[in-house]
Amino acid sequence: QVQLVESGGGLVQAGGNLKLRCDASVRSASIVRINQAIWYRQAPGKQRELVATLSASGHPDYSDYAKGRFTVSGDNGKTTVYLQMNSLRSEDTAVYYCNADVWTPIAGTRNYWGQGTQVTVSS
Repeated sequence: QVQLVESGGGLVQAGGNLKLRCDASVRSASIVRINQAIWYRQAPGKQRELVATLSASGHPDYSDYAKGRFTVSGDNGKTTVYLQMNSLRSEDTAVYYCNADVWTPIAGTRNYWGQGTQVTVSS
């Protein structure tokens, strides 16, 4: 069973930076490979919204509010996806989730969600 684990969230002042990461792993230590990955976020009382996408070929795409401030990237081993967030604002406060299509030799490509990591930006 593939696990997606987000980390890197926390409390930061407005204008500060955070770097989130999303790691894919399997207990059997088999090979895993992240293909397309998407970062979402959900603020209290609001619907989950898309933040940024990293395609299987490594092409990034961003929501309007993330452009110019956030950068999505992946490692060469394709087991980790990052979200660098700069110039954070109070309205960026949310739980950030990683969603990814992950390939393993046994299961092929399946879609998984992480458990989320809290980002709180104080004004």
